[in-house]
Amino acid sequence: MANQNENLEVTKEKGKYLALVICWLLGNGTLFCWNSMLTIQDYYVFLFPKYHPTRVLTIVYQPFALITTAILTYHEAKVNTRLRNLTGYILFFLCSLCLIVLDVATSGKGGIGVYIGICVISAAFGLSDALVEGGIVGDLSMMSPEFLQSFLAGIAASGALTSALRLITKAAFENSQNGLRKGAIMFFAISTIFELLCVLLYAFVFPKLSIVKYFHSKAATEGSLTVAADLAVAGVQTSNDQGAAKDPEILERLSTKQLLVRNLDYEIDMVLIYVLTLSIFPGFLSEDTGSHSLGSWYALVLIAMFNVCDLAGRYVPLIESIKLTSRIGLMSAILSRFLFIPAFYFTAKYGDQGWMIMLTSLLGLTNGYLTVCVATEAPKGYKGPEQNALGNLLVLFLIAGVTLGVSLDWLWLIGKGW
Repeated sequence: MANQNENLEVTKEKGKYLALVICWLLGNGTLFCWNSMLTIQDYYVFLFPKYHPTRVLTIVYQPFALITTAILTYHEAKVNTRLRNLTGYILFFLCSLCLIVLDVATSGKGGIGVYIGICVISAAFGLSDALVEGGIVGDLSMMSPEFLQSFLAGIAASGALTSALRLITKAAFENSQNGLRKGAIMFFAISTIFELLCVLLYAFVFPKLSIVKYFHSKAATEGSLTVAADLAVAGVQTSNDQGAAKDPEILERLSTKQLLVRNLDYEIDMVLIYVLTLSIFPGFLSEDTGSHSLGSWYALVLIAMFNVCDLAGRYVPLIESIKLTSRIGLMSAILSRFLFIPAFYFTAKYGDQGWMIMLTSLLGLTNGYLTVCVATEAPKGYKGPEQNALGNLLVLFLIAGVTLGVSLDWLWLIGKGW
């Protein structure tokens, strides 16, 4: 028995660091395309100055993400997670390719037809996000919290990387003819290549790692049906084939409704985090912060600072001594963030760009920190199938918060004229 336990511990450590890197890359791929669209907002504002693209594209994206996530969350226990995630990454790849084709086919010209096409692609990105984010978060919730943290950090890294690339392309093409368009096409090309990499990593590498097989096998013995396809690809027989434990106490699980009720505070936490963040970022930062000495660079610098600090905030909980684990403490910290609303309002009206950059940095830092704290604490103490269901629920409430936040973002336009 001692040797068996020792072998299990060795198996758990095999491929751990490669798995962490892949989780980070998969997280990056989850929002890389969408962040690319947001980061080149100056190109879309130039093409469609009357249509508020930074706000409209987000409004189009969110309902598809929310409705699809709600449906998949309701049916999560029977969904083939491997097929779900692969479909999502493949759709990301195809949509990124379509952005290049659309821009080339129209020679970078604006117009309502092109705008509608971009809105359709934005909706498809929302569908892809719903497939991937809930699927991966649910799957990783059954594994080590480090994997989930790495995935969430990857999501934030996509924003930081796209912001850095946007600053580079703006500097490189600012004085060239069609500079905005050249930078945008470069973004679309990088997104397409990166999404193809995510497809290949998830299809052929991730499920075959020893540590991933260990956690999937463990979840299968606890009654999970969502991991069967990954285990089959990895060459591992499912619990049904092996005649694994059939003890009702092991296979019994809390229903999604029971999990919803027991973790209502965590779910409200997710809604509140993203209601506040998305009511300010990116719409308010892109259009409502006034004119300053940085000129056309100002909005890009603000978005870059948010993304970099959001990424940094997602690594802070790795320091256990400063990780917030109290449920009351989390709720209190999240509610206190709503002080950002008057702070941003008065800073935009009376403050200079230094204060706005500082506020934006704090918004990003707290967003990342609190997201990881909630997402990694909630699944603790549950069995594999329950952790998968709870991961899906948290993503559902996160997207609900984002949807509500981008809707409230329009309130900043009151009294300014459209």
